Amino acid sequence: MRIVLDTNIVISALLWQGAPHQLLGGIRTHADWQICSSLALLDELADVLARPFAARRLAQIGLQARDLLSDYVECTEWGVPHAVPRVIAADADDDQVLAAALAARADLIVSGDKQHLLPLGSYQGIAIVDAAEALRRLKL
Repeated sequence: MRIVLDTNIVISALLWQGAPHQLLGGIRTHADWQICSSLALLDELADVLARPFAARRLAQIGLQARDLLSDYVECTEWGVPHAVPRVIAADADDDQVLAAALAARADLIVSGDKQHLLPLGSYQGIAIVDAAEALRRLKL
């Protein structure tokens, strides 16, 4: 199972204890499941972790952004999309999620984006679900 996590899911998984956190932990315990991403999504993750709200949360939980990033990089397979499709006109960052999923030949995209990605339901045969649905599908 190859899974692309949208940046909003990764942030939630790293900084809080809800469904995204449970999902990330569950994926990491299965040797035949792989988190897949791209450098564009890593750049976005690093940018979000540098924002004031994330810095406040990191201070509350006693973690450093660089340590979280390093750990995430270690557990993730990195790919380079051949092209970035123009699907979500209102948010080019969402197109990066789709491009990463195509490049990774992902089975699943997990997102919290109720405005753009989740309404698609799927993209080129790759299901797009929220964290709760991913937990159900993966039986975690």
